[in-house]
Amino acid sequence: MFAFAVSAFFLLLFGAGVLRDRRRFANAVHLGLAVTFLGLGLLAAVEDLPSGLVESLLVLILLVLGLGPVVLAVLLCVNGVKMVRREGRRPANLLSLLAGLGILGTFGLTAVAVLTRSRVLGVVAVTLLLVLGYVSFLFVCFVGYAFLYGRMRLRRDAGFVVVLGSGLIGGRRVPPLLASRLDRGREVYERLAARGTDVPLLVTSGGQGPDEELPESHAMADYLVERGFPEDRIRREDRSRSTEENLRFSKELMDAERPGAGCVVVTNDFHAFRAALMARKAGVDGQVVGSPTAAYYWPSATIREFAAVFLEYRVVNLTVCAGLVALGCLGLAVTG
Repeated sequence: MFAFAVSAFFLLLFGAGVLRDRRRFANAVHLGLAVTFLGLGLLAAVEDLPSGLVESLLVLILLVLGLGPVVLAVLLCVNGVKMVRREGRRPANLLSLLAGLGILGTFGLTAVAVLTRSRVLGVVAVTLLLVLGYVSFLFVCFVGYAFLYGRMRLRRDAGFVVVLGSGLIGGRRVPPLLASRLDRGREVYERLAARGTDVPLLVTSGGQGPDEELPESHAMADYLVERGFPEDRIRREDRSRSTEENLRFSKELMDAERPGAGCVVVTNDFHAFRAALMARKAGVDGQVVGSPTAAYYWPSATIREFAAVFLEYRVVNLTVCAGLVALGCLGLAVTG
């Protein structure tokens, strides 16, 4: 009963947080804690079921907890190899492979500690499992809430649709990833335009990189105009070199054109929730929506986004991790 009460408490915090501002990582944590305590409450209630059913459920839970992480690690390794083959060996493309190898390495070390009955290895393995458990909990919270955020109803009062840039091919051509954002941005624009009398403006946001022949925003605008989009409804933000600058400079443009108007920001689905967190920090009154991404690209991209959010709250997260490591060292000292 206690677990259900705690779950209800965190669920109330989650609901209040969403009503206050959807773009808060605390919403993800509150939802994760609500689900966790709900699961603990349901697990405690299992003992009231018939004995045969209880045993079956416990076996199922043990299989999921035991084999689930191993299966996930193998899938991440397979995905990592595919990423390297299709996208090259850039560090960002190695994330799913490294995550999979890290999980397998942690479980391998745990198995060696059990087999050798090594006190030192045992404490190290437990410490790693605690840190992995904490990071995994936050990652599940991030992915779960990002999924929900991406399916929230589109706001009705947006005066702008802002499409974030992502680089050009050959210095001037729009790549498929960016084309997906632009197509999604046009779809959002048309939906907003059909709702009310105040037709929005579409902002293409992206400056010129050192290997690009023109600013990304100009290539993005050309892509839309070539496909029949009205050029007079486009505004170009051509100074930005990062997502933070995309949002900040686009806000300046929007404030100058239509002070106080809200917006819908368009990026890829794996980037939407982090972009929403950044928009909130930049003071942008905007909802962020995502465009589809190739399935093989999603795991590494999502891990990269989570890592950036994790480090954004580095003081809290690294303090917790350091505390878990200190707890492991204390355990080693006590058992020694």
